[in-house]
Amino acid sequence: MSEANEHVRGDAASGFSLAAGVTETPRGAPSTYREAGVDVGAGDAAVERIRSAVASTTRPGVLGGVGGFGGLFDLAAIGHYREPLLVSSTDGVGTKALLAAELGVYDTLGYDLVAMCADDLVCTGAEPLFFLDYVLVGRLDPALVEQVVTGIAAACREVGAALVGGEMAEHPGQLPEGELDLAGFCVGAVERDRLLPQRVEPGCALVGLPSPNLRSNGFSLVRKVFAGRPLGDEAWPGAGRTLGQVLLEPSVLFAPQARRLLEALDVRALAHITGGGMVPKLGRVVPEGCVAVVERGSWEPPRVFAEVQRAGGISDDEMARVFNLGIGMVAVVPAEEAGAACRLVEGARVIGEIGAAAPGSDPAERVHWAGAAPQSGKRRAGA
Repeated sequence: MSEANEHVRGDAASGFSLAAGVTETPRGAPSTYREAGVDVGAGDAAVERIRSAVASTTRPGVLGGVGGFGGLFDLAAIGHYREPLLVSSTDGVGTKALLAAELGVYDTLGYDLVAMCADDLVCTGAEPLFFLDYVLVGRLDPALVEQVVTGIAAACREVGAALVGGEMAEHPGQLPEGELDLAGFCVGAVERDRLLPQRVEPGCALVGLPSPNLRSNGFSLVRKVFAGRPLGDEAWPGAGRTLGQVLLEPSVLFAPQARRLLEALDVRALAHITGGGMVPKLGRVVPEGCVAVVERGSWEPPRVFAEVQRAGGISDDEMARVFNLGIGMVAVVPAEEAGAACRLVEGARVIGEIGAAAPGSDPAERVHWAGAAPQSGKRRAGA
């Protein structure tokens, strides 16, 4: 009997006679999944390497561990919800993953992934409960996956979300070795009567929470303007860090800061400022009859934004349409609580206010810039 038929017979004995008529293979030898580029053994090894990191994120409500068909969570086990609403969000890290692959540094991407999901979710007033991830690679390297998931787990611990499941997908031919793509999924809960935004009205203050870096937004443009410049060069004179280190710096997690504000103050709305900039993101929480007036000169953008702008010859308006320019989240609070909000979050500051708008005003014009464009210390070599 041919070698090919022996293989088929073995399958049939297990109940899978998928190719009973096959007598030979084109190459004269049986094909395997591993030869096709998918290494099941590497996947098993990766699961073992991340097991402890995943377990470190457990919290009240989690049922079970790694290896099931689905992640289980018992909302009743938390105990303090009267009329909870479940809130979900999903996002990725964009082309920042290409920069990570070029540098061979993957552990910071987990912070970017969790931030993009949990920081959106908390804008509804929700508490992050659990998180799932999707890791796509061209070739499954257990050490690479361990770096990524260890970073995800660390960020999950900071936002209070359990990492209850995920998927490692190996797609040979779709991505080259060393490259990856990530997606995250976060679920939380909020009391129905605490759902945000609510009671946003003229006179409320806009409190900006600082973002010291690019996070994971605008990297298609960032990579374009720095193309050809060595990532090992100093980012700018006196920076003390390489360009690669500055660009790959992980996102701030705003969810814990937002939760502190929600627990202590009468927060009316939260806006996560990501790709697209201030105007569309803050505009989501401004109701009809109101306008958010943002003072351009009320904060100093971090130096990295000036370097991006200079390298690409980018206009002020285009920078504001792509990046957060140093304000990663905006909290809308009563004016009398603005000072308390700034004391609760280091570096927070009042950046504007909610004003009245004419009835029937265009929803696309509910955020106005006032004053000169924020300057990022572009002349201060040591900034």
